[in-house]
Amino acid sequence: MDIETAPVAFRQFVLKMHSRCDLACDHCYVYEHADTSWQRRPMVVSEDVLERTADRIAEHARAHGLETVHVVLHGGEPLLAGRTRLRAAAVALNRALDGVCALDLRIHTNGVTLNESLLDLFHQFDIHVGISLDGDKTANDLHRRYADGRSSYARVIRAVELLNQPRHRRLFAGLLCTIDVRNDPAAVYDALAALHPPRVDFLLPHATWEEPPLRPEGSETPYADWLMRVHSRWDGEGRPFPVRFFDSVHSTLAGGGSLTESLGLAPADLLVVETDGTLEQADSLKTAYDGAPATGYDVFRHSLDEAAEHPGLISRQLGLAGLARECRACPVVRSCGGGLYAHRYRTEADGTAGFDHPSVYCQDLFSVIHRIKEGIGMNGADADGPLLPEALLDELATGHGGAAAVTALRDAQLEVNRQLLDRLVDRVPELDVSDAWQLTTRLDREAPGALDQALLHPYLRPWAVRVLRAAEGGRTDEAASDALAGVAELAAGAAVSAGIDATLEVPLRDHGVLRLPGLGLLRLGGEAAPTATVTVDKQGFTVESGPVWHRVERPAPGPAPTDAEGRWEPRPQWTLAASGDALPWTVALEDRDPERALDCWQAAEPGDARDTAGWGEALQAAWELVCRELPGYAEGLRQGLTAVTPLRPSPDGRAVSAAARDAFGVVGAALPPAPEQLALLLVHEFQHVKLGAVFDLHDLFDRQDPRRYRAPWRPDLRPFEGLFQGAYAHIAVVEFWRARHRSLSDEGRTEQAEHAWEQFTTWLGHTHEAILVMAGSGTLTPSGERFVAAMRATVEPWVREAGSRSAADAVARRSGG
Repeated sequence: MDIETAPVAFRQFVLKMHSRCDLACDHCYVYEHADTSWQRRPMVVSEDVLERTADRIAEHARAHGLETVHVVLHGGEPLLAGRTRLRAAAVALNRALDGVCALDLRIHTNGVTLNESLLDLFHQFDIHVGISLDGDKTANDLHRRYADGRSSYARVIRAVELLNQPRHRRLFAGLLCTIDVRNDPAAVYDALAALHPPRVDFLLPHATWEEPPLRPEGSETPYADWLMRVHSRWDGEGRPFPVRFFDSVHSTLAGGGSLTESLGLAPADLLVVETDGTLEQADSLKTAYDGAPATGYDVFRHSLDEAAEHPGLISRQLGLAGLARECRACPVVRSCGGGLYAHRYRTEADGTAGFDHPSVYCQDLFSVIHRIKEGIGMNGADADGPLLPEALLDELATGHGGAAAVTALRDAQLEVNRQLLDRLVDRVPELDVSDAWQLTTRLDREAPGALDQALLHPYLRPWAVRVLRAAEGGRTDEAASDALAGVAELAAGAAVSAGIDATLEVPLRDHGVLRLPGLGLLRLGGEAAPTATVTVDKQGFTVESGPVWHRVERPAPGPAPTDAEGRWEPRPQWTLAASGDALPWTVALEDRDPERALDCWQAAEPGDARDTAGWGEALQAAWELVCRELPGYAEGLRQGLTAVTPLRPSPDGRAVSAAARDAFGVVGAALPPAPEQLALLLVHEFQHVKLGAVFDLHDLFDRQDPRRYRAPWRPDLRPFEGLFQGAYAHIAVVEFWRARHRSLSDEGRTEQAEHAWEQFTTWLGHTHEAILVMAGSGTLTPSGERFVAAMRATVEPWVREAGSRSAADAVARRSGG
C-alpha cells in the first residue's frame, strides 16, 4: 500500500511544572493508577528544561508554519513550583515564540494556593486559569481532599471567587469536573453554574478494561444517564455557558470537529514535557500500565518531529483506521471516535494487551450520543439528510446509478439547501421579516414545485455557504446584504416560473443587472436604481427601477420568457433528442449567471449566438453517444445534470473540465473540438457530482484521516477523499474508452481503435491500483468497504479482459502472427 504519513504537527503542549501535589485525590491518574514514573522525576522543573522546551516548541512551530501553539502549565500541582519558576516558564516561552507564532498560555490547578500575587503574574503574561472542581461540597469532598482527609472545597471556592472578581475575570478559563455517578447530577450542575464559569468540562473518570469504572446496579449506562440529566438541565436553561463534552457531540453530529481529545476522529496533536524534560504521550495513558506514556525522547537530545515518529503517537493519528473493527462499524463513530485512547486498554486471555478495543465506556458513549442525536432530530448519518436506501447505494457504487438513485441524491440535495436557508434565517435576523422571505414561504404553500426547482439551482448552495461563513465570521453587514439580495432573487425567479401574482423589491447586481436564478438576466443599464420592483403575473413580469421600465412576456409554450428589445437574456436551454430507448435530456447553458464563477473554476465570458448554437450542437451529439455507448450512465446523467457552465479553454489545447463539491447538478467544461471528448468530460465530471452527494449522506471513510495517498494519475500525494473521487470518476473514463474501442473496431477504424485500447488499459491500470490502495487503507467504514468492493467488482472483469488480450498478443508475437 503506497501511503505516506506526514509527521504530526503538535499544537498542544502540557508542560509539567511540579511532579507532586498538595492534595491526595484518590481518582488521580498521576499518583493513583498504574504508572509510577512520578517517583523518579525531579519535583520541580529546572530552568534548563524550560529554556530547552521553549526552543523546541518554537523550532517545531517554525518548521510547520503554525499560527498558534497552546501550552498548559500542569503537574502534579503547578502552583507548587512557585512564582519565580512559573515566571521563568512564561518568559522562556514568550521569548522563544516571539515572531514565530502566537502563544495561548494556560495553567491548570486545583486552586487551593491561588492568590493575588500569582494572579498579578498571570495578568503580566496573559496566563488563563482552569480550576478542578467536582461540584458542590459533598461531590468535591468525595475525592478531592488533603492527605489527612481535610476538605479542599472552601479553598477551591475562594480561588474561583478570586477569578470572578472583575479585574481577574478575563483570566478565568473554566472548571473541570470529574464525574462520579454517586453524585447527584442536578446538584453538581447547579453548584458549577452558580459560579458563572466561562466553560465547564465534564470528564469520565479514567478507567480501563483491567480497572473498570464504578457501575452501580440499576443501569447499563450510568454515565450516559448522569450526563443526560446534566444535558437536559443545561439545555433547558438555554445553555448558559459552553460545556466541552456536549458542544463536541453537537459539533460532530453536525459534521464539524470535536473540541476534546476524548471524542471525535481528529488526529491527536498533544505532547507532554515532564519535569526532567522527557517527552511523553497524553497523561491519561498513565491509567493503562507503568510506563505507558513513555516515548524514550527528551527535549535535550531530540526534536519534536522525532518524537512524532513514536509508534504510540502515530497510532493516534490514524483516525478511523486506528480503531477496533467493532468501533469502525458503529453508527456514532464519527462523534465518539472510539473514546479516549487510554480507556481502550485491555488484556486478552492469551496475555496480549493493547488499545485495539472499544472504550470501557462504549455503551455510555453510544447512549449519550444517540440520545442527543434523537433530541435534535438527526435521524440520518448526519445532519444533512436521510440515508440512501442500501440498494441504491450499491447501484451507485458500481460506478453507474440510474434514475431512482440519482433522483434520491437530488432530493437529498434539495433538503440540504432548505436547511441552509433555515440556517441563514437563524444567522441573519433581518431575513426572517423580509418581504422576500414572506414570498418564499408563500411559494412553499402555493407553488412548491417552482420553489423546489429554484432551490435546486446549482449555485444556491455555494452562495449560501459563502453567506453563512461571512455571518459566522463576524462579517454581519456583508452577510445580511448578500442574504437579502440572494433570497429576493430566488423568490422572484420562482414566482416567475410559477406565474403567480406577486410584487417584490429585488437588489440589482453591478451595472443594473437583475438576476433571476435558473431563468436569466435582465440588463437595465446605468440609469437603474440600486433595486428594482419586480411585478409578476401569469403572462410574464414587469420591472421598474428608477426611470427604467421593462416588460418581459412569457410565450406559450416554453418555460423561458423572451424579449424583443434585447435587454432580457434568457438562459439557453435545450431538450436533446436521445438514441435508442433513452429519454430526451433537458440541459441548460449557465454562461451568464454571476454566481457561476466558483472558487475552483475559471468561467468563460458569455458567448454570442454562434457560441451558444455550437454548444447546443455539441451537447446533442455527445448525448447521442452517451445513450448509444454508455447506457449505464445515461439515465443518471439525464436525471441529475441540469446545466453546463462554459470554462476558459487551456492555452495549450488540453481538455478543461471541472465539478464543484457543493454545486450539485452542474459541471464546467471548455467546449472541446469533438463530441466524443465532450461526452467523456460529461460522464467523468458527473461522477464527481454523484459521489459528492453520496458523501453528504454516508460516512464512507474517516474524514479526519491526515494521510496522503499516491494517485497513479497525478505526481502529488492526495488526501483520501481526493483518491476516492478520482478512482470513482475514472471508472467512467475506463468504460468510455472500452466502449469506444469496441465501436471503432466495429467500424473498421483500426488505428483509432488501438488508441482507444491504449487509453482503456492505461486508465484501467490507474483505477484498479487506486481501488486496491483504498481497500487496504484501513480508513474505510464498513459502508465504505462495501462501496469500494463494488467499485472493484466493476473493474476487475475488465482487468481480466485486458490480461487475456495481452496474453493472446504475446502468443501471436511468439508464433510470428
